[in-house]
This record gives sequence, structure tokens and C-alpha cells, in this order.
Amino acid sequence: MFDAAVFGSLFLTLFVIMDPPGITPIFLALTSGRPAKVQRRMAWQAVAVAFGVITVFGLLGQQILDYLHVSVPALMIAGGLLLLLIALDLLTGKTDEPKQTKDVNVALVPLGMPLLAGPGAIVSVILAVQNADGPPQQAAVWGAIVAMHAVLWLTMRYSLVIIRLIKDGGVVLVTRLAGMMLSAIAVQLIINGVTLVVQGAS
Repeated sequence: MFDAAVFGSLFLTLFVIMDPPGITPIFLALTSGRPAKVQRRMAWQAVAVAFGVITVFGLLGQQILDYLHVSVPALMIAGGLLLLLIALDLLTGKTDEPKQTKDVNVALVPLGMPLLAGPGAIVSVILAVQNADGPPQQAAVWGAIVAMHAVLWLTMRYSLVIIRLIKDGGVVLVTRLAGMMLSAIAVQLIINGVTLVVQGAS
């Protein structure tokens, strides 16, 4: 009652899109300076938010997009613009948000969504659920989703050790690197969204 091929295909797709190794420096940059307990809680919150969003869209994704009259390209462009704003803050070193508000925002946005549960992951899950034929393939799809989020949590949870090793100077360097990576991801999302709009109009 389990389709290993479907599991492997979706897991690898989500691994490439959600990119646990790539999320590590961004997570470190966004959570630096906070107590270890808060950082661990934020890792849980981010994964929980991502899993919740992915689950909702896996179950009701196409209906939600149709009801709101939102296209996939629009979702991609919006996600890209949101990430670009966060990337600019990381690059310029802005840290003037109230700490409590910042904690909540980092776990929900941009970590939970759109970094982890971004347009690419959402669309992949919607298609995988729609194409799954019968209980074995459905079980494989949801198994891959659960496994991927377990990997994301482990990656972020144990990346906290890195913060204690690289000290303050290293955190600043990682923050700038994360900002650069995040800005590139944001711009690519916007380009992909605009390209899909142009292709649809032609």
C-alpha cells in the first residue's frame, strides 16, 4: 500500500525546491542574536507553518486559487516581491523591528512562507496530489511531504550549533550572504512569474 517511486520523485522535487542546505544560512541570519530556546521554537514554528500551508494547498489548492481568481504566476511574483523586501533588510543590516514582533514574523514570514512553502513547492504538491492514483500513491505523496518537513526541521535545528561556532563576525558575514542568496531567489521567482504571464498572453 505504498508507491516508492512516487515517494522518491516528490521527495527529490521538494528537496530541490525547498533546499534544506540553502535555507541554513538564511535561517541563521534571521535568528541570530536570539536565545537558543527561542531559535528552536522558531525552527518548529517555521516547519509547522510550512507544513500547514502545504497541507491546505495539497487538499484544497486548486479550489483556493480558482476561488480567489489567483493564477500561479501571480503567486510567484507576490512571493518574489516579499522575499526581495526581506533580502534588502538582510543586506543593509536593518534590525530595528521590535524583538517580539520580529520573532513572530521570522517564523511565519519569510521562513514558513514563502521560503519553505513557496510557490514552487505549493504547485508541485497540488500537481502530485491531483496525479496520485489510488491509496498507495496518495500515501506516498503525503509520506514524502512529511519526510521533507522532518528533514527541514532537522537541518534548521542543528544549524544552531553553527551560530555558536562562528561568533558575531561570522553571523554578520552569513547575514550578508543570506541576503544575497535570498535576493537572487526573489528575482528568479519574479522572472519566472513574468515569463509565465507573457507565455500565457502570447
